[in-house]
Amino acid sequence: MNTDVFDVETPLVGMVHLEALPGAPGYANDRRTVHERAVADAEALEAGGVDGVMVENFGDAPFYPDDVPKHVVAEMTTAVSAVVDAVDLPVGVNVLRNDAEAALSVAAATGADFVRVNVHTGARVTDQGVVEGRAHETIRLRERLDTDVKLLADVDVKHSTPLGGQAFDPEVVAETVERGLADGVIVSGTGTGHAVDVDRLAAVAERSASLDVAAPVFVGSGVTEETVAELLDVADGAIVGTALKRDGRTTNPVDETRVSALVEAARSRL
Repeated sequence: MNTDVFDVETPLVGMVHLEALPGAPGYANDRRTVHERAVADAEALEAGGVDGVMVENFGDAPFYPDDVPKHVVAEMTTAVSAVVDAVDLPVGVNVLRNDAEAALSVAAATGADFVRVNVHTGARVTDQGVVEGRAHETIRLRERLDTDVKLLADVDVKHSTPLGGQAFDPEVVAETVERGLADGVIVSGTGTGHAVDVDRLAAVAERSASLDVAAPVFVGSGVTEETVAELLDVADGAIVGTALKRDGRTTNPVDETRVSALVEAARSRL
């Protein structure tokens, strides 16, 4: 998947965290500002040297569990379209908390390249309640839409715990890829900006490599300039948000200088 979408073996994907959209409690009554910030962040990420960007409705807390209203889909489509037009990079979509149907539909409509699905298979206990994977619906929707948008699925996703409280089992990788037909998997820490457990990351990478069709493994949180090289020795790519923002604060604008420094640190391992 990596070279098909990103043209590199170990891509770095930078996050475009949208400000609150209309209808969300934090919305500041200015759509134009939301779009301008999204484009500015995407352009700063591109200028800093990342290999792709992902647009996410991060400002919309509290999040709908798995079915956002139609107006959110419309606003996301407009924002993603603006980013697609602004940068010459692969673009991804994540509709929080877990609306895979919306993400895939937005991506297909805007010409985006991939989506992130927090819970693709199984079930997790989250701050939105129990969220269940709908791989059977999502993959069939992709067929109906006649699109080649790739799907990255989290395993043991952040801000959640297993429904049954059981310990993490790397076998979930096989279930996500072979039975859920995800194109790649994501391993995150316990929350936004939290470091991933390297031993867990290694276990996921090992299990993925053992599959008949190995899926790339992305680090989904907590990547920094200091850790990126080590993590990419284990993983096949990384999705980075907080470390690329001004002063390292998730809600701040992207800082091109921080982007360049992290990209350089990643490339130093080559």
